[in-house]
Amino acid sequence: QVQLVESGGGLVQPGGSLRLSCAASGRIFLIYAMGWYRQAPGKQRELVAGITSDGSTNYVDSVKGRFTISRDNAKNTVYLQMNSLKPEDTAVYYCNADLVVLGRPRADYWGQGTQVTVSS
Repeated sequence: QVQLVESGGGLVQPGGSLRLSCAASGRIFLIYAMGWYRQAPGKQRELVAGITSDGSTNYVDSVKGRFTISRDNAKNTVYLQMNSLKPEDTAVYYCNADLVVLGRPRADYWGQGTQVTVSS
């Protein structure tokens, strides 16, 4: 019914940048908040950044000033611009969307995840 497809992950050196994208497709009626989570090996999944339908944003303290979340409502797409990357940013990054599918109740949907590795 709904797919969240992420792209943009990869290997980057410390101090480098990456831009993640996540496009939602399917019989979507309305998207509320969208966000990016990450999960490093042996750690719990954590919220990295979120953005509401009206553009309000929030970030985990460890990425403030380095990461920027944005969205294009016309394209049902959310982005995460990651600058000044550090080795501790290494994780699988997951896209999340709180949305309503036609004929179904409001629910959370997840992407498949994209690996980000920060290493020299």
